[in-house]
Amino acid sequence: MATIIMDSAKVVVLDIHFPTLPVVELQRHQASVNAIAWAPHNSCHICTVGDDSHALIWDLSSMSQPVEGGLDPILAYIVGAEIEQLQWSTSQPDWVAIAFSTKLHIVRV
Repeated sequence: MATIIMDSAKVVVLDIHFPTLPVVELQRHQASVNAIAWAPHNSCHICTVGDDSHALIWDLSSMSQPVEGGLDPILAYIVGAEIEQLQWSTSQPDWVAIAFSTKLHIVRV
């Protein structure tokens, strides 16, 4: 399970068996995170978007090994405005829709 904290640039990933101890904290956004979406085809991939105009895709499969300095995203997509929403396609899992300003970008990942 992943959660965002209001007005925070951090995403917290939890194991529902131990909800009081974060599995990992994703901390590469420079402004508030607005939305998250798990990849429909791979439980190790998650996309986060935020007010810093970044869409970041993370590979959580490396969480089993300690990562010095925190986990880095595997992909980044930058637009010209705060990203308000995203949707990872279930029928076409290589595509992510990102909504910002009055625009919608459909990005192949």
